[in-house]
Amino acid sequence: MSYGQGGPQSQWDPWKPNSQQPWDGGGDSRGPDWAALAEQSETRNRRRRLFFIGGGALATLGVGAAVAMAVVSANSNDEANRPTSSLPAATDLPSASGTPSFAPTSAPPPLDPKEFVSSKAKDTAPNGTDILFPGRQLTIGSSVYKKGPTADSTKCATGVQGTLTKVLAANGCTRLMRVTYTKDGVAVTVGVAVFDTEAQALKTKSQADKQSIVKALAGTDVKAFCNGAICRSTTNSYGRYAYFTITGFSSGKDVTTKDTQVFTAGDDLAQFTFQQIRRRGETQASAAANS
Repeated sequence: MSYGQGGPQSQWDPWKPNSQQPWDGGGDSRGPDWAALAEQSETRNRRRRLFFIGGGALATLGVGAAVAMAVVSANSNDEANRPTSSLPAATDLPSASGTPSFAPTSAPPPLDPKEFVSSKAKDTAPNGTDILFPGRQLTIGSSVYKKGPTADSTKCATGVQGTLTKVLAANGCTRLMRVTYTKDGVAVTVGVAVFDTEAQALKTKSQADKQSIVKALAGTDVKAFCNGAICRSTTNSYGRYAYFTITGFSSGKDVTTKDTQVFTAGDDLAQFTFQQIRRRGETQASAAANS
């Protein structure tokens, strides 16, 4: 048997393991067709790439579908799938451009203390010399004044002299309160005349002259003063009150313009009287505001 011809031969497959290229032992000098083999290899590789690309596309589409399904599933709830007919109408929705409105409010104006001491109708708090001039002494700055005798009468004429008697009577004075303070040989009597209205007190102030004088009040440890001696007097008013001072020396000597201690004492007591009347109004105004 010839080993080179006539017997069955295995076909060479370059991709099959252990396959062998046929070889003609008869001396055939032809070699393998390398161009055909290369073309076959390229065809196989191309098929494989197309397969992998196609599979990848299918896999991508599968992932995309899964993601889309997940998103839809996450957003799928009863509220989102509710038909539009069950949603509130546009007129039922609150307006975003609307501005809330509030009723205007304002604090009431403060009550005027003077109003409560300007008429008998409002000035209803208890009154008297011990209320208007409390305590046994008065300290103003560095000065300490000792409180002396007091007097309170509904007969205003008994506590005044000169032209003041007629002025008080003409304007309807209803009460006259007096108090005396002393300091270092100087004595001051304060007289407070009470009227029903502020207008009466203002008229009294305007009609008073240099001869309109409150009587100096002596008694207890206070000797008589300003009886015939020259003394210093003042007149003023606040609300329905007119108030007067007369200041002189306890020794009875005349007051001159150089006696500054007399002027200071009279001004201190006049200022204190004004403050007390005003404080009276403040107290009543506060009580009315809190009632």
